[in-house]
Amino acid sequence: MKYKMIVTDLDDTLLNSQGKVSDKDKESIMKAQENGVIFVLASGRPTYAMRDLAQELKLDKFGSYILSYNGSIITNCKTGKNILEETLTKDEIHLLYDFSKNNNVEIITYLDDSIISEDYSSYIEVEVELTKMPFEKVKNFKATVDKDCVKCIMLEEPEYLKQVEKKLNSELGNQFSIAISKPFFLEVTKLGVDKGSSLLKLANKLGIHQDEIIVVGDSYNDIPMLKVAGMPTCVENAKPEIKDICKFISTSNNNSGMTKIIESLIFKK
Repeated sequence: MKYKMIVTDLDDTLLNSQGKVSDKDKESIMKAQENGVIFVLASGRPTYAMRDLAQELKLDKFGSYILSYNGSIITNCKTGKNILEETLTKDEIHLLYDFSKNNNVEIITYLDDSIISEDYSSYIEVEVELTKMPFEKVKNFKATVDKDCVKCIMLEEPEYLKQVEKKLNSELGNQFSIAISKPFFLEVTKLGVDKGSSLLKLANKLGIHQDEIIVVGDSYNDIPMLKVAGMPTCVENAKPEIKDICKFISTSNNNSGMTKIIESLIFKK
């Protein structure tokens, strides 16, 4: 079998508009794992927000992996242990907080499996709903965030957030990895950390070559992992810039796009 690993984004890629994996996709994923293919869930989501799906897809049984926080943490589902953990320092998070305030955008981070912010808005509510994590609105962000954390997200109206992304890259791009996931989520992780760099570390650990990896994505924070994969693929609803770098375009996330990828590339139906 040419491909030994499938790595997929979650929102708007593997998950349909109801936030579910279709029965058809679930069946195809099980078949791939039963045939020895490592299946990796790769998302900007916190690990906490990916565990239930990993259990649903039996990643623990087959020794597959979770790549969470845009690659900041990699978890072996069989052992439940993290094999990689990259964090922002407390001082770096405070620097990002100052930038967010100076540029009138909201900011959240994750502390002890809770979402932390001084604000609460419809954009933050999306993250709370997606992750199902407890939310804590605090009076003083800096005083609350008193230790290293994995990731920050800045949130605001999409067009304005694009301007903020450019400014953040200009002022602090040499200190952080920066990527837009959802149009109103600007995600910031440790410099050099993204889905692509972490995927390569996992593949090297498992002795899997880049040419043996299929990656499935739909948005900008998927670009680093699409670029390192032997077979970059996307769902039909992916952004045009994503389609331009993919070798295979599947059906949409609402039409069992993962099944078509597995049948076409793994089992060649």
